[in-house]
Amino acid sequence: MSPPLPIRAITLDLDDTLWPFPPIGERIERVLHDWFLQHAPRTAAQFPIPAMRRLRERVIERYPQRSHDASWLRRKGIEIALAESGSDPALADEAYAAFFSERNRVDFYADARDALARLSARLPVCALSNGNADLATIGIDSHFTHQVTARDFGRGKPDASIFLHACQLLGVAPQQVLHVGDDVEADVVGAHRAGLMTCWLHRDDARARHPTWPKREFTPRLTFPTLAALADWLDTQPHPEDAR
Repeated sequence: MSPPLPIRAITLDLDDTLWPFPPIGERIERVLHDWFLQHAPRTAAQFPIPAMRRLRERVIERYPQRSHDASWLRRKGIEIALAESGSDPALADEAYAAFFSERNRVDFYADARDALARLSARLPVCALSNGNADLATIGIDSHFTHQVTARDFGRGKPDASIFLHACQLLGVAPQQVLHVGDDVEADVVGAHRAGLMTCWLHRDDARARHPTWPKREFTPRLTFPTLAALADWLDTQPHPEDAR
């Protein structure tokens, strides 16, 4: 059997890979509600946080063609909440700006920022996300050669086409690209079906949901509990330039 091809580039998930998303999700709900209390009190009264969650579900069901665009769905929900409560829909831009600012205030996993710098110093890294994090606002855009989002591309993970698009931007064949992410379906299954190598980032905060790899059809090429562990492993591997 021939040895595996060297890893020449990385595609990297963001939410729940570089930082935990649940705390962000809780904060953005509170910040948006506080904004409504100050600027659109009728909206705050009619759409407290649980009602905004239900409205978001309604928007997703109503606009399935926009399911890949988290930003559009969020803003549309804000517009509807303002209109249905008798507030000015023109306030949607300011309300969304408040939400978006808080969405991009992230608390990195302890290992993540240093590990990202190590990975990007070794290989080209492309951010590949279904979310709407802004790399420049967060302050990590210099570590990425490209960013591909479901919103910009028009389809999200686990669709194979978004992985293949990232590989094209990187100029590397899929079988020599390692996709790193936490989500079993969106990240690992999607990348595997697209022909990429896969790394399941199985952090401690996900072990209650998936104590072990849950699929029987295949296993990821790599599984690590932290991004630092992946960086450590890569340091033991021959550099791709040495494999030419």
